[in-house]
Amino acid sequence: MNSVVFAKNAINPSAPVGVFDSGVGGLSVLKEIRQRLPSEQLFYIADEAYVPYGEKSPDFIIQRSLAITQFLIEQGIKALVIACNTATAAAAGEIRTHWPWLPVVAMEPAVKPATQATRSGIVGVLATTGTLKSAKFAALLDRFAGNVRVITQPCPGLVEEIEQGNLATAEVKQLLAHYALPLVEQGCDTLILGCTHYPFLKNALSELVGDQIQIIDTGEAVARRLEFVLTQQQLLNQQSVNFKHDRFYSSGDLTRFAQVLPILWGEVEAIFNFTSTEELS
Repeated sequence: MNSVVFAKNAINPSAPVGVFDSGVGGLSVLKEIRQRLPSEQLFYIADEAYVPYGEKSPDFIIQRSLAITQFLIEQGIKALVIACNTATAAAAGEIRTHWPWLPVVAMEPAVKPATQATRSGIVGVLATTGTLKSAKFAALLDRFAGNVRVITQPCPGLVEEIEQGNLATAEVKQLLAHYALPLVEQGCDTLILGCTHYPFLKNALSELVGDQIQIIDTGEAVARRLEFVLTQQQLLNQQSVNFKHDRFYSSGDLTRFAQVLPILWGEVEAIFNFTSTEELS
C-alpha cells in the first residue's frame, strides 16, 4: 500500500507514460501516441515471454497485466495505456481496481466506427481468439452492431509472424488471404483490425482486398483519448523531451527484440529486460 500511495503523491506532468502489450504489436499504438504527443516520454513493455495473450486464460492475463502495471508504477509512470485488446478485455477492470488513482487508457475493437462506416451492412473482424471470446467484445456487439451483420475471424499465427518482423512474406500473405478473403466474399466492405499487431500488416492487407474495403484500427483513437485524459488531469508534459529517454523492455528474447524494433519502430539506444531491467548496449 505504501508504494501505491508514494506513486500517487509523486505523480507529475514530466513523468513518463507506460504502455504495454503481449509483444511488439502495441508499437503500432505507441507510434500514434508519439505522433500526437511528441513531448511525452514513453516506457514500453513487450511481454514476449508469453505472446500471444489471445491463446491464454483470462486469469493468466490478469496476473501478467497486474505484474507489468506494478513494475511500470515503480518506474514512476503518470498514466498507463493497455495497448492490447485481449489484455483490456481481461484485465483493465482489475488494474483500475488495484490502482484507482492511475489514469488508464485501454483498447477495444472499433465496432462503433466500423458499423457507422459500412455501406453493405456487413463488417468483418480480424482478432485473436481471446478478444473474440471475451464478454467485453460481446457487449460491444450488443451495444453498437444494431442491424449490421458482424462476422468474426480468429487469426492464429499472425501475431507470431509479426513478432518475427515478417510483414510481407509469402507465409504472411497466405495467412491473410485465408482469414480475410472469406469475409470479403461474404460481403464485408469494412474490416476491423482487432489486435494491435495487425496494423503492421495494413499494407499487405490492402493489396489483398483492394481499395474498396475500408480497414479500421483504433491506435489513433487511443492516442486522442490519452491526450484528453492527460489534459483533463493537468498531466500533459510542457517540457521538451529527449526521445533517447524512451525505454523499451521485453520479457522475452532480447536479441530478437533488438532485431525487430528497427523494423516496427526505429532505432533505439538501448533495450531492457523486463524482469531485471539490465541494460543492453
